[in-house]
Amino acid sequence: MTEQATPISSKRRYAVNETRIRVRYAETDQMGVVYHANHFVWFEIGRVELLRQLGFTYKEMEREDDCFIAVVDARCRYKAPVHYDDEVVVRTHLKNIRDKMIHFGYDLVRADSGELLAEGETTHIVADSQMKPRTLPEKYMNAFRAAVAKP
Repeated sequence: MTEQATPISSKRRYAVNETRIRVRYAETDQMGVVYHANHFVWFEIGRVELLRQLGFTYKEMEREDDCFIAVVDARCRYKAPVHYDDEVVVRTHLKNIRDKMIHFGYDLVRADSGELLAEGETTHIVADSQMKPRTLPEKYMNAFRAAVAKP
């Protein structure tokens, strides 16, 4: 799978990360269509790249600040099939942020046509390494708030 992060568009009202993925044969099922659970793997790729775009990594959150974001809800609405060797753009953005909760949104689109392939969202609680709820550290909260701010 080829992954490449691209910069956000200046026309957007909020920070959006666009990561391109080329579908590998191993990601498809017997019918030649991408296995449905792979969409959630792609959401994770987009989420990690969005954090990088915001100026930090998930690895830093864990190691430096004992801050983990655990998925408590994940949803995907499938709109069109995806096949081997298709190039897909994963568009990731923040939908909502609170002291102990982060809500991400995703659109998967066909790179050559812009066709919407799937829409998804994940909700995460903020926790420490013992999986006890905690408040999101201020430096991350500031970055997330800036990412959802209207110009």
